[in-house]
Amino acid sequence: MIAIIDYGMGNLRSVEKGFLKVGVDVRVTNNPEVVQEANGVVLPGVGAFKDCMRELTNLALVDTVVDAIKKGKPYLGICLGLQVLFSESEEFGKCRGIDVLRGSVVKFDFGVGALHATPLLSTLKVPHMGWNEIKIQKNNPLFEGIPDKSYFYFVHSFYVVPEDTSIISTTTDYGIEFTSSVRKDNIFAVQFHPEKSQAMGLQVLRNFGDIVTKGL
Repeated sequence: MIAIIDYGMGNLRSVEKGFLKVGVDVRVTNNPEVVQEANGVVLPGVGAFKDCMRELTNLALVDTVVDAIKKGKPYLGICLGLQVLFSESEEFGKCRGIDVLRGSVVKFDFGVGALHATPLLSTLKVPHMGWNEIKIQKNNPLFEGIPDKSYFYFVHSFYVVPEDTSIISTTTDYGIEFTSSVRKDNIFAVQFHPEKSQAMGLQVLRNFGDIVTKGL
């Protein structure tokens, strides 16, 4: 069984339905004991980083997630579930994350005076919303059967900047080339929404199910 963590933020039912559609046994829960008993953990989410960390803390789920990762259980982070893995976010001021991956979460900034500002980039809207392609940078069982430059659905204003670039699995171009997925040992996390990404997204969920049942 895979536990989908419910902390009051995110498109949980779509994630659940996506897994069930590809035949993966999942349970939506905010009970730390259920998460501890699960064979794999999924943390989806949309919204503010600080709100996410507050809710995870209030539900006593931060240590539970860290524990699961340390025990080698496969973990899949989706969107905000990717971002909170990192050391800190600059959203609404500095906020500490779970810090199992070193790095920061920063905002797309294409305005006047920004580091990457150009007249063309200033026309890009934030949040980055819609379909975009991923560029596969290294082998990752999460992307088994998924061709390079496949399209996935994104909705986000912030992106992760890992200190260790070797964990980057895919990148995506939106004004700049940003990290759109990472993998480190049993940690798998994506910035896009597989549950909204049709056939390719379902393949990602199926692959994660296989990782949990068959091993890394």
